[in-house]
Amino acid sequence: MPRIDKYVLGLMLTLFGFFALVLVSVYWINRAVSLFDDLLNDGQTALVVLEFTALTLPLVISVVLPVAAFAATAYGTNRLSGESELVAMQAAGLSPWRLARPVLVFGLTVGLMVAVLVHGLVPMARTRLADRSAEIAQNVTAQFLRPGSFQYPADGITLFIRDVASDGRLLDLFIEDARNPDSQVIYTAQEALVVRTDTGPVLVLLDGMAQNLRVRGTGPELSVTRFTEFSYDVGAMFAGSGSKGRDLRDYGTPRLLNPDEDLLSATNATPAAARREAHERIAQPLLSPIAAMLGFATLLIGGFSRFGVWKQVGWAILGLIMIQFLSNAVANQVGKNADLWPLLYLPAVVGTLLCTGLLWLAARPRGPKGGAA
Repeated sequence: MPRIDKYVLGLMLTLFGFFALVLVSVYWINRAVSLFDDLLNDGQTALVVLEFTALTLPLVISVVLPVAAFAATAYGTNRLSGESELVAMQAAGLSPWRLARPVLVFGLTVGLMVAVLVHGLVPMARTRLADRSAEIAQNVTAQFLRPGSFQYPADGITLFIRDVASDGRLLDLFIEDARNPDSQVIYTAQEALVVRTDTGPVLVLLDGMAQNLRVRGTGPELSVTRFTEFSYDVGAMFAGSGSKGRDLRDYGTPRLLNPDEDLLSATNATPAAARREAHERIAQPLLSPIAAMLGFATLLIGGFSRFGVWKQVGWAILGLIMIQFLSNAVANQVGKNADLWPLLYLPAVVGTLLCTGLLWLAARPRGPKGGAA
C-alpha cells in the first residue's frame, strides 16, 4: 500500500476509534441505566447487572460502528482540507477516485467488523442473555416472593407472604387470582414450597383453603375448598413466562437461511421470516462502507471557502439520514411481508449509486464560469 494510502487510512482508523468509543459509551450507558433499574428492583446482585450489561454490548457496537465510520471520514476529510493536505494530494495528480481508495478500504474494514458482530457475537450474546433471563425468571423467590409486602406480579394477581423460613418455606401465604372477573379465587395456606419443574416453578400450598367466587345468572356463589396439599402453577401466574418462545435473533445466520423444524417450533416463526432475518443481517454490514464513502465524497464537492466545508458536512448528514430512513422503511415493509426480502439490499444499492455520483461530480474538471478569455 502506498504511503499516502497508509497515512489516510491511519488517520481514519484513529478518528474512528475515538468516535466509536464516545458513541458506544453514550449509547451503552443509556441502555444500561434502564436495565440496571429493572434488575435491581427484581432483587438481583451487581454481578448479574454487570453480566447483562456486558451481553448487550455487542448489539450496541454493531449499531454504532457505521455512524462512527461516517463521523471519522467526515471529520478526517475536513481536517485534510483545512490543513491543505487534500489540496496538495490533488495538485500531485491524485483524482477523487484515487483518493477514495484508502477510504473504501477503511469502510470495508468497518463493514467486516460489523459482519463479525451481527453474524457471530450478537447471536451468541443474545442466546446467553435469553438463557440467563429464563434462569432469573424461574427464580421466583428472588423476584416476587418477598415477605412482608403485597406483590403484583401480573394484572389481576395479588400475592402476600408473611415471612420466609430459613429452610425456604413460605409462611402464611395469600394469593388472589382475579384475572377472570366471573370466577375469582383466593388461596390461603399456612406454608408453601417452591418446586422447580421442567415446565417452570410450581407453588405447593400446604394446609390451606381455596375460596372461589363465581358470578352466575342467579347471583354470586361462593364455594370453599380446604386442602392439605395443592399445586399452583407460578409460571401461569407470572404472565406465562415459561411458555414464551425463543427469538429468531438468537440463532446463527446459516441456520436461519435453512431453518429446520426445531428452530421453527421454538420461535413460532415461518421459514420466510427466518430467511428475512438472515438477509437483514447480511445487508447490515454493507451500510458501513457506504457511510464512510458518503462522508468522504460529499466533502470533495465544492471549491475553497473561508467558512470551511460545513455546507458539505450538512449535505453529508442529510444523505446519511436519507439512507437510514430508506433502510428503516424497507425493514418495516419486509416485516409485513417476508417474501420481499430482496428489498433489504435496496439501501445499499441506492447508497452505492449516490457515492458514485458524488465522486463523479468531484472528478469533473472545473474552470472559470465565463469561459477562457
